[in-house]
Amino acid sequence: MKKTLIACLCLLVSSLTISVNAQQNQFSGWLGVFNTIKLGKKTTLLNDVQFRSTDEIQHLQTLLIRSGLQYSITNKLGLTLGYASIDNRRQLSGVSGYLMEHRIWQQLIYNHKTGPVFIQHRLRSEQRFIPAARINNNNELEKDGFGNAYRLRYFIRNIVPLKKQTGAFTEGLFASLQNEVFINTGNKSNVNGKTFDQNRLYIAGGYRINKKIDLEAGYMYQYTQGRNNTSINNHIAQIATYLRL
Repeated sequence: MKKTLIACLCLLVSSLTISVNAQQNQFSGWLGVFNTIKLGKKTTLLNDVQFRSTDEIQHLQTLLIRSGLQYSITNKLGLTLGYASIDNRRQLSGVSGYLMEHRIWQQLIYNHKTGPVFIQHRLRSEQRFIPAARINNNNELEKDGFGNAYRLRYFIRNIVPLKKQTGAFTEGLFASLQNEVFINTGNKSNVNGKTFDQNRLYIAGGYRINKKIDLEAGYMYQYTQGRNNTSINNHIAQIATYLRL
């Protein structure tokens, strides 16, 4: 328990330290549905759909649809292979439009419990196919080929029930704390040209309706390193549902 809290505190301090050099602030809203569907004794379908807004919730910035097939090596350890489509709002010379990025991803998930805290570690590798943008003769934004990029992500999520549990946590209020760091590992010139990409720190409260459904709302601080030494502080209000079917 103590080691987990210390690790989370270090992640918090790290994120706050990074923010000192931020140059731009944004405020947005995210809505997510995260599904876990049991297919067999060892296989599970993972799926999430996310809607993310532009600054000040003026437009839809991103529609993300991600699916993966997970194989459980043990009841704590799983391997996943998946695909994601990310429809992003882009702007070029005053012309805006949506262009779709494609990703192939692999991940390793490890779940365990320390005292009352349920902990998930996730290491994800992504192969990204990022569309280049151009303006066509109709003054519309369109895809002009793809650039490849590669990224590694480490995620830790902690769930703390807010009432004493004698067995499995099947109902009640909880708090959650998570952090995820993104590292560019290849073709960095097609993204920001740097090894560090972004960090997401998230704190939330939720209610577990039953063993299959969680509702959660919280605040996320996203720090993104851009090109040409630019950076963005994105302050995000997030609402999410977690379904285990």
